[in-house]
Amino acid sequence: MASKKKTPFRAGFVAIVGRPNVGKSTLLNRVLGEHVAIVSPRPQTTRTRILGVHNVPGAQVAFFDTPGLHKAKGALNRRMVETALSTLSEVDAVLMLIEAGTGPEGRVEVGESTRWAIDEVRRARKPAVLGVNKMDRAPRATLLPVIDAYRGLHDWADIVPFSALTGENVDTLVQALIRRLPESEAPLFPADVLTDQAERALAAEYVREQVMLQTRQEIPYAAAVEVEEFDESGRRERGGLVRISALVVVERDSQKAIVIGKQGAMLKKIGTRAREGLERLLGCKVFLSLTVKVDERWSEREGALKRFGL
Repeated sequence: MASKKKTPFRAGFVAIVGRPNVGKSTLLNRVLGEHVAIVSPRPQTTRTRILGVHNVPGAQVAFFDTPGLHKAKGALNRRMVETALSTLSEVDAVLMLIEAGTGPEGRVEVGESTRWAIDEVRRARKPAVLGVNKMDRAPRATLLPVIDAYRGLHDWADIVPFSALTGENVDTLVQALIRRLPESEAPLFPADVLTDQAERALAAEYVREQVMLQTRQEIPYAAAVEVEEFDESGRRERGGLVRISALVVVERDSQKAIVIGKQGAMLKKIGTRAREGLERLLGCKVFLSLTVKVDERWSEREGALKRFGL
């Protein structure tokens, strides 16, 4: 009796790309089961490439969450788009995200910027899966017109509707990507590796996330965060404590006033929410100290971009 052929182990890198605010970071967090990529309702929240490693029986997928693809204006936005585009050449497969839903009278409008993003995916010459996100917000009847509208724009390896928010069909999406990964004798990363983001960098991102969430539209893209102190010497003690001092940098005095708030109320709220998230992440108590500084036009200077890891 012939022995059953063993399914080969697969491992590789996948770039998650798409227009700003289509749910790339929400999807990465959903797949990993951890909050490694910050999320806000505002586009272009993700500024750098973030690695997230996902292990399933028979496969390991190393996802790269990337900044949103858009026609960039300004040094910061250009750097973000360059990061996303350069990632396309370094991966084994691409996951292109779009949103479910149709316009008036059931029409599907594929904008110029989205077509440009798809052209960049085509230029990479990698197997590409189209993920139709936010199916939880769209009636099932509207999914087919969206799929039909995008089907002819690229030779997609697969098209999978899903919801990063609820998790519906995410497993199907991951399996579609795994089928496009190369066979491998071993995983690319040890089983306990979740991300390439150091805890210090994650702390800065957790603070920036709360600045964006709490100030809403009042602080557009002007905020950056630098961790000046990350002291975990007390983490080994009973009860454990990590001391973090972070600097929130904005571009104008008016933005500084908004971040601080009346009698420091906004800064206290930002700090409390960020600390709560960091305590869940680090598994110990956190003492978080925040200060705010004005650095005019930092987002347009090469040195400042490098300083903030951009």
